[in-house]
Amino acid sequence: MDEERTKSSDYSPVTVTGMAGYVRFAVNGARVVAREWGEAAIRDLLAFGTLYDWAAAQQSPDLMQGRGVSYGVMFPSGVESPGPTAVVVRRNRHGGMLRFLTGDCFLKPTRALLELETSVRLAAAGVSTPEVIACAVYPIAGVFARSDVMTRRLPEGADFPAAWRNVDHSGRQLILAEVAALLRALARAGARHADLNLKNIYISGNGTTLRGYVLDVDRVTFPGAGDVGERNFRRLARSARKWRDRWGLDIGEDALARLADLAREKA
Repeated sequence: MDEERTKSSDYSPVTVTGMAGYVRFAVNGARVVAREWGEAAIRDLLAFGTLYDWAAAQQSPDLMQGRGVSYGVMFPSGVESPGPTAVVVRRNRHGGMLRFLTGDCFLKPTRALLELETSVRLAAAGVSTPEVIACAVYPIAGVFARSDVMTRRLPEGADFPAAWRNVDHSGRQLILAEVAALLRALARAGARHADLNLKNIYISGNGTTLRGYVLDVDRVTFPGAGDVGERNFRRLARSARKWRDRWGLDIGEDALARLADLAREKA
């Protein structure tokens, strides 16, 4: 996007190539890609600050701890106007040692656009992952920028460790089947998740309504190699063993063997 044009608050929206239903525009220097139906509301919110600041200022937002705090709030728009839509807004932050050095500052264009592009590609391939409603990038100095991501809030549920602890044996078998379906979908998409750990698997519903989602998709690549399925499983299995050894999660090798068998099944 042209840097001078991003400074204009009335920059006309442009449909994003290859991502039907998304538009690109700018407000007060922020570069935005958003769902078409959310454009007007996003413009209004960004007229007074960042998406993250708006979410933090809402009355009694749900606080979600991760790399910093994310906010569960109601976005005043929806597919069927006027909404609202339950969303989660977070500020992108570095992990590891970089969190002490650069915090929430990334090289332009930041991870936000990558997450959006990846989530659209995964969804098109049948991989369940949170829908990105908008991402906003805020240039700050030189080659650096901050960014916020707004996603549709997932149905009530929990990450894998919490879900696993709260069900009986039959429930665990259903969870394994759903996670295996996610692994198969990732393999069909040729998608490798470099950080596929148990906390990045979200389980909603129960019984016949059970559904798994893959999180943190900015760590997903599409290498085109035929072994992505095995690599994803090995990464997830390492995480499961770590949870068992360090935090006492009751997931044995029999469960991992069952997951491997289910993940290798043909659709």
